[in-house]
Amino acid sequence: MADSFPRQSARTRRFTCGQPRSVSVAEDGNRVLFLRSGAGDDPVNCLWSLDPATGGECLVADPADLLSEGQSVVPTAERERRERAREVGSGIVAYDALPDLERACFVLDGRVFLADLTGDGRVVEMSSSGDAFDPRISPDGMSVAYVSGRGIRITGPAGDHRLVGGATETVSWGSAEFVAAEEMGRNRGHWWSPDGEQILAARVDTVGVEEWWIASPVEPGSRPRPIRYPSAGTTNAEVVLALVALDGTTTDVDWGGGPGGDFEYLAGVRWVAGEPLTLTVQTRDQRTLAVLTVDQVTGVVTEYYRVTDDNWVELVPGSPRWWEGSLLTVEDRGGTRRLVVDGEPLSPDGLQIRSVQGIHDYGVLVSASTDPVDVDVIRVERGGSVEVISGGGGVCSAVEGGGTLAVSRSDLDGISLEVSGHLVSSLAEQPLVTPTPDFHVVGERDVRSAVLFPSDHDGSPLPVLVDPYGGPHAQRVQRARSQFLTSQWFADRGFAVVVADGRGTPGRGPVWERAVSGDLAGPVLDDQVDALEALAADDDRLDLSRVAIRGWSFGGYLAAVAVLRRPDVFHAAVAGAPVTDWRLYDTHYTERYLGHPEVNPRAYELTDLCAEAALLTRPLLLIHGLADDNVVAAHTLQLSRALLEAGRPHRVLPLSGVTHMTPQPEVAENLLLVQLAFLQEALGLSPSST
Repeated sequence: MADSFPRQSARTRRFTCGQPRSVSVAEDGNRVLFLRSGAGDDPVNCLWSLDPATGGECLVADPADLLSEGQSVVPTAERERRERAREVGSGIVAYDALPDLERACFVLDGRVFLADLTGDGRVVEMSSSGDAFDPRISPDGMSVAYVSGRGIRITGPAGDHRLVGGATETVSWGSAEFVAAEEMGRNRGHWWSPDGEQILAARVDTVGVEEWWIASPVEPGSRPRPIRYPSAGTTNAEVVLALVALDGTTTDVDWGGGPGGDFEYLAGVRWVAGEPLTLTVQTRDQRTLAVLTVDQVTGVVTEYYRVTDDNWVELVPGSPRWWEGSLLTVEDRGGTRRLVVDGEPLSPDGLQIRSVQGIHDYGVLVSASTDPVDVDVIRVERGGSVEVISGGGGVCSAVEGGGTLAVSRSDLDGISLEVSGHLVSSLAEQPLVTPTPDFHVVGERDVRSAVLFPSDHDGSPLPVLVDPYGGPHAQRVQRARSQFLTSQWFADRGFAVVVADGRGTPGRGPVWERAVSGDLAGPVLDDQVDALEALAADDDRLDLSRVAIRGWSFGGYLAAVAVLRRPDVFHAAVAGAPVTDWRLYDTHYTERYLGHPEVNPRAYELTDLCAEAALLTRPLLLIHGLADDNVVAAHTLQLSRALLEAGRPHRVLPLSGVTHMTPQPEVAENLLLVQLAFLQEALGLSPSST
């Protein structure tokens, strides 16, 4: 069967297979580790090392060699962790290593392995529990702590034993609770002390969290799967910290969380040699962030620093952290997200900090933007001077150690990884489509936009497909090929495809992001309409009498909002996995933008799509995975019920066994074809080949 883009995109996991990823650089710069699968359609990742001096690569661990009987079922806890991390690969999908990268540990099939990267590169199995996940190597490289069941186990020279464990079905030790992994970027719940004598462990109790059920309707005899989901306005999991000695003795760490505490969220933990044990915590309304230090002997907590904001304090990856005895934070000062040292701004005004990627004696390595379509790697020195390390267009990130720099770049030519001048081999397939976006800045708010046309277009007017994400924490309009592959495929089917990043999207600073505070619908939709109309005013190839919109997750919500509120502009919509009632979405994300439902009920009323069902006059296709535990299927089903009760025809495509990621290749391929057929029918277009 001849290949097609939908099939190719699906079997290559959106072209991530064969691509080097998860890069680490040794602190002395003499070794680099990374993951990569064996081919462009092989999802099974292996662990590789690279010599920065020569560029020579060496295979460290191959699942095919370590699992001679073949890969079996991934443990439930690990499967849930991968869902939170949006992990679509298999094999070795994560690892932990010593700072010098001489030893690393990982999990396969719930079994713990330890790799020695010196000498003969021996890989040994440390534990065969079958349900292990999130392994963390001890500072001496001899033992591994990992989560098993509801507790933490340690395996090493002294054998394999449980260090601490849960007492009830709702209590677990050592793993992150749902909102920490899904929304805060904290995907772990246990940390070794630098001397290897203790482990800081999170104890999570979900007894007060609402119990929801994920069913499999195609298997009526199977039991629904229970999940504990903290929807907006409801009780969060209780997170308690304890310092656990290797003999199991515990010392409580009262960080101010739990009932009656000053803080609700444990957003981050940092514990490295030469620095105090440091916690980053937030209040429930997220308007206060505090940096706490912990005495590792007594467990006594001291508040070191505090940041407040009238809307919310943004969590920025890689911060806060320590720099030569000073505290480095990333804070919103005026219209710029800036590096701040001991309360004083360091990076220049206008340079929007995206993340802190490393700190060295000669400066702070950050990812940052002056224009949101590009992300550069920049070094900021103590005096505030900046040096562009990698830029010039595209999305860049970097890892540095001992003078060795590993730079990842995603631009319109593809994705690359370069280490000290050596290009690391990529086995990823070349897409069957070649995106050619035209970038624009349009409207009175300078909305960043892109337009894509068919590769062989003759200049005649075309129906328009608006293809946004449009919400917080994600961009579509960047100079990166991966952002436009699917959009170009739709364009080649006969559409002018418009992609726009309106208010709320990242990269333009705090004022832009906070414009959606209290209303996740109105400003977002207005910017899509303004961008569309401004682009069409300058380009008569955009036929505004035939406009459709499609999106997934927040983009699905935006697509549904568009067709409900602006049928004069949008004539059809595909809404995939949409949030339809924000009271059904999680606490940390939803309350950041809309507040607590009891405090600000009007914000939830303004954004509830079910209340607007009677407005539907255009074709609408709703798509939802029934196994989705992030945006649960109840969102689509409740909107469908409201539409039916209002007498509004629509279509619903339920995806049995499919989560929010739609990882199954057959599903991913045919989803694109189904959407194309629906849009062509809704706009009265002739079917085209795929």
